[in-house]
Amino acid sequence: MAAAAQPVPATTANVLEVRDLSVQFRTPRGPVLALRKVSVTVPRGSIVGLVGESGSGKSTLALAVMRLMPVNATISEGSLRFAGRELLSLPASEMQRLRGDRISMVFQDPMTSLNPVRTIGMQMVDIQYRDRRMSLADKRRKAAEMLRRVGIPDSERQLDRHPHQFSGGMRQRIAIAMGILEKPELLIADEPTTALDVTLEAQIVQLLRDLRGELNGSILFISHNLGIIAELCDYVVVLYAGEVVEQGPIEDIFHRPRHPYTRALLECDPARIEEVCRELPTISGDVPNLLRVPSGCVFAPRCPQAIDRCQHEHPADHETGPGHFARCHLLQSVSDG
Repeated sequence: MAAAAQPVPATTANVLEVRDLSVQFRTPRGPVLALRKVSVTVPRGSIVGLVGESGSGKSTLALAVMRLMPVNATISEGSLRFAGRELLSLPASEMQRLRGDRISMVFQDPMTSLNPVRTIGMQMVDIQYRDRRMSLADKRRKAAEMLRRVGIPDSERQLDRHPHQFSGGMRQRIAIAMGILEKPELLIADEPTTALDVTLEAQIVQLLRDLRGELNGSILFISHNLGIIAELCDYVVVLYAGEVVEQGPIEDIFHRPRHPYTRALLECDPARIEEVCRELPTISGDVPNLLRVPSGCVFAPRCPQAIDRCQHEHPADHETGPGHFARCHLLQSVSDG
């Protein structure tokens, strides 16, 4: 009998619990069913990776948690609980108080969060506007200390510089410093290393790992880079076409992947290719048009192992190991046995 999906079996309190979340986008051609019954849990003090191709719904999930959805988006069902509180029922003013203070987000492009006409110091002082007990000098000292912690030298002098005076890697460090300035319980990092070279990428990954230890915070790390996910995360959630198709502990996912899509992603990882080849492997086909979601398995049109049942019947979640779940008809005998 198929097991019900239980994302991230935590031994500590969960800082984030997403349950059966469904998100639609209204368009002139009809609703786009961007997320369908997605469940993700982030235990306190952990790093959970969210992976999948472009169009899988990773950023949509992140923006839903922050309640920063575009005007044509609707959360049609589900629950978003942060530290035990239901975010979907919070007034906008209360949600605004949570953002930046207890929940923060770092984007792929640091200039998304940096104002080009204001100094770094001004922007970091602005983030601390709620704390009226601190003087301006104290807020600048706190900002300089956070810049120092993310590896920016001569941090007090850097406060008076503008974003364009820093390199791309330094701007990303500044964006992270701004994101963790108020020591949030949850940091959402949406592909923060994509635009960086491999050296800066490694530095940012090490930085996030160190900050997790120092601040005892939790991170939801979104990336298409499986190497970074393997190096940084404790648990992995695999999204495809708006659905969670597999999730489990990092070692299980990378050494014992059970869903054909997860295996295909891993086979396309350049770091795992042992033989010299002229072309990198790819997954044939495209992510389905979510104006018309397939009635069966969403991956069936691209899956080399698909059987007739996959085309017409939506698969259930099957537990293949402790905390490891995959949504595939081929695993029916595993969970039954």
